[in-house]
Amino acid sequence: MKRYISALAAFGLATIISVAVSAQELDPENTLYMDLKDGRVTIRLLPDVAPKHVDQVKKLTRDGFYDGIVFHRVIEGFMAQTGDPTGTGRGGSDLPDIPAEFSDVPFARGTVGMARARDPDSANSQFFIMFAPGEFLNGKYTVWGEVVDGMEHIDAIKRGEPPQNPDKIIKMQVAADAG
Repeated sequence: MKRYISALAAFGLATIISVAVSAQELDPENTLYMDLKDGRVTIRLLPDVAPKHVDQVKKLTRDGFYDGIVFHRVIEGFMAQTGDPTGTGRGGSDLPDIPAEFSDVPFARGTVGMARARDPDSANSQFFIMFAPGEFLNGKYTVWGEVVDGMEHIDAIKRGEPPQNPDKIIKMQVAADAG
């Protein structure tokens, strides 16, 4: 039994259980709605895992920063990256970079992580959503959220580096602010 529980913990049992949480049980202050051309994606924020990253993403979201920003790097079987106002992968917001908040939360399908340069403390506004598990990222990038609904809309994002006619975030909002 002990070996079974250890194996479940290693595979991110907490993440699996949390994905099963219904939208009605989500904390509106720690939930994002990301509207894409194909529909709405609901992201559960993890302030207990990455409080500084969650705060920055919420501030940028509330400022309308992410509205209209393209997915500039979308790799089949890996992830979709966005959050760069230039669409090149080199841009960010005017806010200060955020120190790394690495955790033991694994990069599973639907995990939302913060993109960064080589410096672990260089995350700013760019983030990515995993199409598939990426164990090689564990402990090296900050996890700050997880898709709990609408993953099929993430799966439909056009692939490429950069994609031809890239998909974009139509609107992103904190659920507590949604009307």
